[in-house]
Amino acid sequence: MAQREDKMTMTMTTGAVQVTAAPAIGRTRLIAACTIGNALEFYDFVIYSFFAATIGALFFPSQDPTVQLLLSFATYGVGFLMRPLGGVVLGSFADRKGRKAATVLTLFLMALGTGMIGLAPTYAQIGVAGPLFVVLGRLIQGFSAGGEVGASTTLLAEYAPPKERGFFGSWQLASQGAAILVAASIAWTINTLLTPEEVKAWGWRVPFIIGILIVPIGLWLRRALRETHANESDARTRAVSSLGVALGQHWRKILVGIALIIGGTAANAVVVLYMSTYAIRQLGMAPTTALFAGITAGLVTLIVAPFAGAISDRIGRRPVIGFSYLAIALLIYPAFLLINASPSLPTLLAVVVVLASFNAGGGAPAIISLAEVFPVEVRATGMSLVYAVGVAIFGGFGQFIVTWLIASTGSPIAPAWYVIACCMATLLALRGTPETARTQLG
Repeated sequence: MAQREDKMTMTMTTGAVQVTAAPAIGRTRLIAACTIGNALEFYDFVIYSFFAATIGALFFPSQDPTVQLLLSFATYGVGFLMRPLGGVVLGSFADRKGRKAATVLTLFLMALGTGMIGLAPTYAQIGVAGPLFVVLGRLIQGFSAGGEVGASTTLLAEYAPPKERGFFGSWQLASQGAAILVAASIAWTINTLLTPEEVKAWGWRVPFIIGILIVPIGLWLRRALRETHANESDARTRAVSSLGVALGQHWRKILVGIALIIGGTAANAVVVLYMSTYAIRQLGMAPTTALFAGITAGLVTLIVAPFAGAISDRIGRRPVIGFSYLAIALLIYPAFLLINASPSLPTLLAVVVVLASFNAGGGAPAIISLAEVFPVEVRATGMSLVYAVGVAIFGGFGQFIVTWLIASTGSPIAPAWYVIACCMATLLALRGTPETARTQLG
C-alpha cells in the first residue's frame, strides 16, 4: 500500500441526508485506523481460545478434562450471544451519531472486557465469583465486538474508491489474520519460556494485559478519521429507528447475509481457532508444537485476504466467494483423514495452509459484500446485525459444537461434517446475493 495522501471525495445521498467526506489521510493509516478495533477484538477472542484448557482448569473445576474444556468453550461462546445486541445498539448508534464515534466507543468497551478476564481471580481464590467475573468480561467483549465490525467495515467501505472497495474491505479479514498471528506467537512464547506451573499461575494473564495496551494505539490512529455519515442532523431520519427500517424493509437481505457468512464463520472456528486445540487433544502434540497451526493460519490469512479482495474487485465478489467455499467443502473431510492418518507437524501445517487460504479467499469479499448491500441510512445496523447473528451462532459456539461432536460420536473427523454443512448453506445463499463489485454505494 502506498504511503501517499489520497484525496478521495465522495457524496452519498439518501432522502434529505447528504454526506461528503474528503479525508486527507494516507491509505495505510486509513486502513489501519478502520481495522485496528477488529484486530483487537479478534486478538482478545483468539487468545482466550489458545488458553481455553488453562482457563477451564482454573475457573471450572471438574474431574473430567473434557467437561472443563466444554465449560471453557461455552464461556467463550457466551460472549458471542451478546454480539446481536451489541450489533443492534452500537450499529444504530453508528447510523445516528456516526461511524467514527461508534468505533471509538467499541475500543473502550473491548478494553474493559479484556481487562476483567485478565485480572479475574480464580475459582480457588474467590469461589464461584471467579468464573462469573470471566463470563461478565466475555459478555462485554461480545457486546463491543457486535458493533465494532459493522461500524468499522461501513466506515472503510464509505471511504474506499468504488473500484477498490474489495481490496480496502479485505483488510478487515487480514487484520484478523494479523491478530491471530500475534496472539498465537505470544501464546507460543509464553508456553516456551514458562513452565506449565508458571503458565497456570500467572502466564496466561499476560496476553490479556497486552490486549489492553493496544487501545491507545487504536485511539491515536482513529483521531485522523473524518465522519462519513450521521443521521442525527436530519429530523426525519432521527425519528426513524434504523433497526426498524432494516428489519422492515431489508429483512431478506439480513437472512441471506447471515447464511452467506455461515461457511466462513464455521471454517474460521475450526481451521483457524480450534486446530491448535485439536492437535493437542486428538493428535497428541505438545502445546508449543500445536500453536504453530495458529501462527500459520494467521500468516496465511494476512497474506491471502488482500489478494482475494483485489481479485473480487476485478472479477466480482460472487465467483471468488463461491469457488473458495466449494473448495473448503470438498477438501476438509480428506484433510481431517490425512492429519489423523499422519499426525505430524508438517502434515498439520500443510492442511492449515490450504484450508486457511480458501477461508481467507472467501471471507475477504464476503465481509465487504455485507456492507455493500445495505443503503447508507441502515448500513451499519444491517451489517452489524447480519455479522453478529451469524458469528454468534455458528462461530462463537463452533468450538463447543465440534468438541461435543467428537465426544458424542467418538469420531475425530466430526468437525469436517460441521464445516461442510455450513459451507453448503453459504453456497445456497450466494445464489440470492447480488453482485456488488465496482458499484456505487446506495
